[in-house]
Parts: sequence; C-alpha cells; structure tokens
Amino acid sequence: MYAIETLPRQVKLKRIALLTSGGDAPGMNAAIRACVRAAHAEGIQVYGVRRGYSGLVADDLRLMSPPSVANILQRGGTILKSDRCEPFRDPAVRAQVAAQLREKGIEALIVIGGDGSLTGAMLLQQETGFPVIGLPGTIDNDVFGTDDTIGFDTAVDTALGAIDRIRDTANSHDRLFLVEVMGRASGYIAAYVGIAGGAEFILPPEQAVDIDQLSAQLRSSQKAGKFSSLIVVAESQQPGRTQDLAAQLSAQGFEPRVCILGHTQRGGAPTGHDRMLASYLGAMAIRYLLAGQSNIMLGVQHDKLLPVPLSSVVHGHKALPAHVLEMAALLQKRSAPPGG
Repeated sequence: MYAIETLPRQVKLKRIALLTSGGDAPGMNAAIRACVRAAHAEGIQVYGVRRGYSGLVADDLRLMSPPSVANILQRGGTILKSDRCEPFRDPAVRAQVAAQLREKGIEALIVIGGDGSLTGAMLLQQETGFPVIGLPGTIDNDVFGTDDTIGFDTAVDTALGAIDRIRDTANSHDRLFLVEVMGRASGYIAAYVGIAGGAEFILPPEQAVDIDQLSAQLRSSQKAGKFSSLIVVAESQQPGRTQDLAAQLSAQGFEPRVCILGHTQRGGAPTGHDRMLASYLGAMAIRYLLAGQSNIMLGVQHDKLLPVPLSSVVHGHKALPAHVLEMAALLQKRSAPPGG
C-alpha cells in the first residue's frame, strides 16, 4: 500500500477544474472519480474539461458531481475525452485560458497525462501563476520522477495476454514471431512484457539491433532444438521498425511473422493495480491543493506518494533501469548446443 504524508491545510478552495490529455490510459477514469469524490467531501466543486487542453481553449467545462462519476472505475479510456491541442502551445492562448478559468471562479487545475500534458501544465503556471497539479497518466511509464504511471500495468497485462496466445501458434508451427508493442522512446512495456512472457529476445528502443548477432543467436537456439521464438520489439521512433527487422531476418534465411499489437494496449478495463494507483493519486491531489501546493506532479517513489516539481518532470529523462535489461539478458541466455 502507498505511504502518505500528513498535509496541513493551508487554503480554502471553492472550485477547481480537471482534465485528461494526450494518449488515453486505463485508470484515468479512476483518477477522475477520486478527484471528484475527494473534492466533494471537502465542499469543492469540480468542473470537468472535455477534450483536454482543446476543451480549455474552447471553454468547454461541465460541473461534475459524485453521481456523475458512478460506475466509471472499471472503464478504460476517459469519460472526459482527450486531445492533443496545438493552439495551447501559444503563450497568448495559455494566458487566455487562465483568464477564462479565473472569470469562472476556478482556482486550480488538475491535469492527468504524460510528458506533453505535464509540460502544458507547467507552462500555464509559470506564465500565468494559475495553480496546477499533474498526475502521471501514460501507458509508456516514461514520466520522470515517478516509478509508476496510471495505465502502465494494464498495458503490460493486455500485451502479455496477446503474447501468451501468439506463443501457442508459434509452438504449434515452429515459427518465429516479431511482436511489436508500444514504446517510441521507452522500452518499459517491451521489457516487462518480454520478461513476463518468456520472450527469447527483447528489443527496446534504447538498444540498437545487430542483425548478424540476432541471427546467430536464433541459429544457436535452433541447433539446441528450439525452433519457435518470440521477439518483442518496441515500436521506437523509427516508423516500420518491426517490418524492417522482419525483412532483414528474411534475408538471413528466416521466415518471421509480424504481429503489431497497436492500440489494443490502450484499451480495456484497468487492472486492480492501476485502479488503486489512480485512486490514491486523484484523492491526494485534492489534499495537496488544500495544503497550498501547486506546480507539482504527484508520483510514486519506493511505494510512497511524493510531490515532484513540474520543472524536474519536464526536463528530466526516465531511462529503462539497467537491472531490467540485465534480467532480460540473463533469462534469454541459452545453453550451448551439444558439442558447442
């Protein structure tokens, strides 16, 4: 369970706003629910912003009550919708948004999203002084300052279910499968799914691929009597990375099959872990606002909920820990073939 520090109440709030932004992540609804119910318990009105920052720009807000968030805990996606808003990059637009919020008597904003969304929150406060708190919501688990993000556990679980099914076919036909998972700049999903799914090889975006070495390892496995293999590939910033790898392996004499899991990893009911994480973060966001804190993201570090300055989050870089890659490499090692 998450350890929580005691926070003295410093301010009174009457109205706050809440939005989800960027890519949707399972568990966002649980965070919305927790924010609304925790705020209501303190006599605070919550206004939900539809379609993320686009809704802020369009002044598309609606009052939310506890009944409005009933029966959403188990739903994937976000009931507030999400969007990527290009106009919000303009400082003049951010100033306009802050003025609109103040005109409505709204005193703070909670933003649930990934790096881009939290960057927008930081700029809003820095430029206008409008109080903001961010919650990390992304399946990639690539937000600096937190060990875990809302949606990551569900995405891993979803991808793992697909991996287990693909392995059945791989074993039945002695086939080589390249399974692409999400992760353009982060290998967390690939590493966790690969280790938990028993993949023979894991190719995160943090590591370059030596096709000759990979081919040699595959041939070594075949000599040892292992004719079916699963390679988990992170999509990376390079479009078509998995198809390119398949083409290179074909040129080496293999017959790889490609399976791209795509947006199935974003959808579906959140796991119990993500529901708990999101609920704690959402409820604690209200407590931190009442303690007079803002310009922070609430994150998890060593099972403790902690505030992290948004400037540190935005300017930091979260790399896949070396020990995860070491574990993956250890579990992928195979005995030498007879006589080898």
